[in-house]
Amino acid sequence: MIDLNLIRESRERIGDIVKRTPIMTSETISNDTGNELFFKCEHLQKTGAFKIRGASNKVIHEAQKNTDHVIAASSGNHGQAVAYIANQLGISSTIVVPEDAVACKKDAIRAYNGNLEFCGTTSEERIERAKQISQDGKAVFIPPYDDPFIMAGQGTAGLEILEQVNDIDEVYVPIGGGGLISGVATAIKETNPRIRVIGVEPAIANDTYVSLKEGKRINKGASTTIADGLRTSIPGELTFPIIQRYVDDIVLVDEESIKQSFSYVLTRMKQLIEPSGAVSVAGALKRKPEGKRIVALISGGNIDGDAIPKLLI
Repeated sequence: MIDLNLIRESRERIGDIVKRTPIMTSETISNDTGNELFFKCEHLQKTGAFKIRGASNKVIHEAQKNTDHVIAASSGNHGQAVAYIANQLGISSTIVVPEDAVACKKDAIRAYNGNLEFCGTTSEERIERAKQISQDGKAVFIPPYDDPFIMAGQGTAGLEILEQVNDIDEVYVPIGGGGLISGVATAIKETNPRIRVIGVEPAIANDTYVSLKEGKRINKGASTTIADGLRTSIPGELTFPIIQRYVDDIVLVDEESIKQSFSYVLTRMKQLIEPSGAVSVAGALKRKPEGKRIVALISGGNIDGDAIPKLLI
């Protein structure tokens, strides 16, 4: 459903919207781990997360069809991105968020003139509600991950990684619904199949890991992981086959490891990232010291200030 050409086309479409985020390094972290670690800093992306890539790609496509209202279901980052690009294009947006959505993400959606609707605590509940509203003819649904335009937009981060870092051995990418890793893996594998793409999931939100083992999509139900952006209960219908094809392995990380990685990046690199963004770092840090050149994609940096002390180790 997506390929390298579609990802390249997406980069042209969203080039005036998204940032080319930097690659950062830490000599201390690399020395500590015995591998050269590079960090793709999507927490410095517009709206504070990679989600603007896919959202802008999809919403711009829909706006070209004279759409005047879009709706999204999101734990926060996708919703922020949809509200932002809709506001830029002068169209209305409604974002269905969980009842326990992080305050800073809700505030950002409102700041971009997005209308908030609250529904349940799981991704399935809010996606079903958003689809229901769209079927009533009130808005066009912008999926959080299960859409070719969304996946291709996220894949533009993969193109940048290939251009910014030479001689990569492995790329670690967090997995929620699978939109980010589907796009990034497609961009990387269809450019250089030698590079290993490693997905990283919280151990208590391991629906993609289990699904790959079973060879079919498995619903794991609700999760309470601190990585709130990765609490999807089942891999996407469209993303899962791409993950099966292109992702070399999945690493599971526990909650303590996520906190440790959050603290590590904050203290060593002075970068504030959200727990979902720390997941890929935690996965990369599990790699045995072998002198590999490794990229960890930090997916976002939207975190409430009062949550920071609870994450510090």
